[in-house]
Amino acid sequence: MVAASAALRLATPSAVASTSGRTSIRSPAAAHQFGRTSSSLRLREQQIAAPQRSTNIKVAAVAQMEGFTVNSVPTKPIEGQKTGTSGLRKKTKVFMSENYLANWIQSLFNALGEEAQGKTIGLGGDGRYFNKEAVQVILKLAAGNGVSKVVVGKDAIMATPAMSALIRRRSLYGGLIMSASHNPGGPEEDWGIKFNYSSGEPAPEKITDKIYGFTQSISELKMADIPEVDLSKVGTTRFGSFEVEVVDYTTEYFDTLKEVFDFPALKAFMTRADFSFVFDALHAVTGAYAGPLFVEELGAKAESIPNGTPLPDFGGGHPDPNLTYAHDLVELMWSDAAPVFRCRLWWTADGDRNMVLGSHFFVTPSDSVAIIA
Repeated sequence: MVAASAALRLATPSAVASTSGRTSIRSPAAAHQFGRTSSSLRLREQQIAAPQRSTNIKVAAVAQMEGFTVNSVPTKPIEGQKTGTSGLRKKTKVFMSENYLANWIQSLFNALGEEAQGKTIGLGGDGRYFNKEAVQVILKLAAGNGVSKVVVGKDAIMATPAMSALIRRRSLYGGLIMSASHNPGGPEEDWGIKFNYSSGEPAPEKITDKIYGFTQSISELKMADIPEVDLSKVGTTRFGSFEVEVVDYTTEYFDTLKEVFDFPALKAFMTRADFSFVFDALHAVTGAYAGPLFVEELGAKAESIPNGTPLPDFGGGHPDPNLTYAHDLVELMWSDAAPVFRCRLWWTADGDRNMVLGSHFFVTPSDSVAIIA
């Protein structure tokens, strides 16, 4: 009963560490996915207080699964959970409020029904604030609703294209992506979540409409009484009939890329003396992939990946690849000092949209797909 109630206590985030098989809580500063956060984010973390919670919520055990108990946690509908093809996006503090995230996840499983039971789903996100804490809630609800396995990206990381590759290569039932796309991240900024189906595509309207319908009538959360999972280490954790596999978020994605692109030819081009290349990850999720892909696989110089450390608040920046947010570099590339043979790229927070900038030209995010094709 205590474990199920604690799973819904979405206060200022803290991360989970595993020591000798036991679960412990680390401070918010230690929870940040990769690098140090900005001073403004640390200040906001200190200012956000934990939501006040009722101490007399009745939690009842409703099922005994193999290896764990499923508890029924009472809840009630919360307004504003209309879901589109890009999922649900709100301010981070809204998702951190009582049962907001849990209600939507439970409504998703209600909408999927028996079809999702016994299946395997993917889970990950763009590295923004609150993702790691959200994973723990989602895992408990997945187990409570009969999902047999969840494949999670290490440190809760999984770019949107990488999730699509993971779904297809592993024949998953679907995947949950925690992202608000190009919107800023942090406790005062945005958070979002969406469900992609078995071909890696966004959930169709027939599903998103059902999710919304269930958010308007929800009365209980099916919460598995299981401990939190250490997301910092690749490996498998089993709780009876439920399994969580933490994976290297690059593996399936890079395997897919190598089937589509000629890596030896790309490496030969990238390492030419007359070619200059810069990949600006804007401190978002693509930074987790850029080093392993461009430096380790394709031979680019390490200094060609600026802002390559994913941060929960994206370094206080706006991870939207357009001429406005890349103004300084646009001026350089349009000046007489612009190199003749140079390429610069920016990506959205979740890695599904980009802008390519060269000497006196730029490629809009929508047009870049046509060029790649």
